[in-house]
Amino acid sequence: MMKTYKVMLLPNNKQKTKLFQCAGVARWAYNFALAQEQENYKNGGTFLGDENIRKRLTQLKKTKEFAWLNQYSNNITKQAIKDASTAYENFFEGRAEFPKFKTKKRSRPSFYQDTAKIKMTDTHVKLEKLTTSRKKNKQKLNWIRLAEKGKIPHGKHVKYTNPRVVFDGLNWFLTIGVEEVEVKYEAYTEGMGVDLGVKNLATVSNGRTFKNINQTPKVKKLEKSIKRLQRKLSRKYEMNKIQTKGGEYRYRKTKNIKKLELLVLKKRRRLKNIRLNYTHQITATLVKAKPAYVVMEHLNTSGMLKNNKLSKAIQEQTFHEFKRQMTYKCAWRGIKLVVADRFYPSSKRCSRCGHVKEKLSLSERTYYCEACGMEMDRDLNASINLKNYAKSMV
Repeated sequence: MMKTYKVMLLPNNKQKTKLFQCAGVARWAYNFALAQEQENYKNGGTFLGDENIRKRLTQLKKTKEFAWLNQYSNNITKQAIKDASTAYENFFEGRAEFPKFKTKKRSRPSFYQDTAKIKMTDTHVKLEKLTTSRKKNKQKLNWIRLAEKGKIPHGKHVKYTNPRVVFDGLNWFLTIGVEEVEVKYEAYTEGMGVDLGVKNLATVSNGRTFKNINQTPKVKKLEKSIKRLQRKLSRKYEMNKIQTKGGEYRYRKTKNIKKLELLVLKKRRRLKNIRLNYTHQITATLVKAKPAYVVMEHLNTSGMLKNNKLSKAIQEQTFHEFKRQMTYKCAWRGIKLVVADRFYPSSKRCSRCGHVKEKLSLSERTYYCEACGMEMDRDLNASINLKNYAKSMV
């Protein structure tokens, strides 16, 4: 079983410069490979493949103009060319859109590290060829401090896959896959149904509910702060508006504007992390309950977002992220995840007698069954129906 770890890096100023340079080399190699493929296609040639492009790059490195590429790890350019060739091939086979050239402003800085060259300790990670000097004091530049101690497994028997160093706009992160043995519980409890909603993020069939964190004062205060900063940023842009000779307007980005943009980015990232952390806490709690199976419904999120009154609330709940976390966390512990059919009437069906209502408006928060007279919370009734869905499938 493959398990992916993501840890924040704490590089010093010299290391930050080197990391950005490595990301620039990866971007250049990706664009070089894409340009070679396009030029070859225009000349009537067939698909080149990453091996042929790497041979061309090797010849370029021998020239004075591109000798600077020898100062960086060969694996960075090798993997970037492979990624470009894969993207180009996927387009012609109908699996993806046509790949675009990467730009410094719009692309996310990232690069690859070789699995054999990367080394890990509890507190540091060693990257390949951040410095070309062999002196001991210079070799320290290759070791970058980790923000979390002992999170990534290390040792002789640990196998790493696809290590990537990524910059998210504020911090550098290391993402790396580790081959691990699947861990199963000795005994499992009965299954559970999980109903996702707007009022409460999740309602479980055992009666437990997890509130909507977006309604808490902490999140509301942070959202209000972001709105204020965005209005302030907009006013700054209007103050620095310049009219060109052609009559068009362009905006100057001053240092104060850059400071404000960085502050807005930090606030947005904090808000995102609060929601992500809350989702992780809920999914971890559900998996630790050791259920034999977990049933969730297949939500038509794109259709739900067409509701103008609820679209913002639905978007903030991040249903897709919740389902993604449950998928891999259940796989780690040997728990079966069942996804109910999209048209299964979990909310309209009575969990006691099975009667299905023709209509059920969103304003009806209490489910009342006309057949048996049962009264129950709407979301709890839906979660029990989801739990029973797995039994009916068996």
